[in-house]
Amino acid sequence: MNNVVMAGVTLRASSKLTARSQTTIPASVRDAMNLKPGEEIEYAILADGQVLMTRKQTDAEDDPVMEGFLSFLANDIQHNPSQIHALDTAFWDDVEALTEGVDVDLDAPLADEK
Repeated sequence: MNNVVMAGVTLRASSKLTARSQTTIPASVRDAMNLKPGEEIEYAILADGQVLMTRKQTDAEDDPVMEGFLSFLANDIQHNPSQIHALDTAFWDDVEALTEGVDVDLDAPLADEK
């Protein structure tokens, strides 16, 4: 296995491609990711050629952290409607000035931060 230097790496494993370009995810990786048969995984290829493998999130409802956060917001809005305020025009002017000329592709994968 290549000696890839990454901060925070707690597990390394390898597998071999079959003649049909298939591989088995090592048990140690499946266990660490808590992957179960039938679950989908996603791959992200970074600019330097490294590949990130993650469990595919299907919906925000499937993410217990997001679900809890959205429930918290809904509850807070319901019980504290007086705290909801419109953003003033000056705020939006500042946002537009800060983001002028910035092109964002919301569907593009995030680049690895170094």
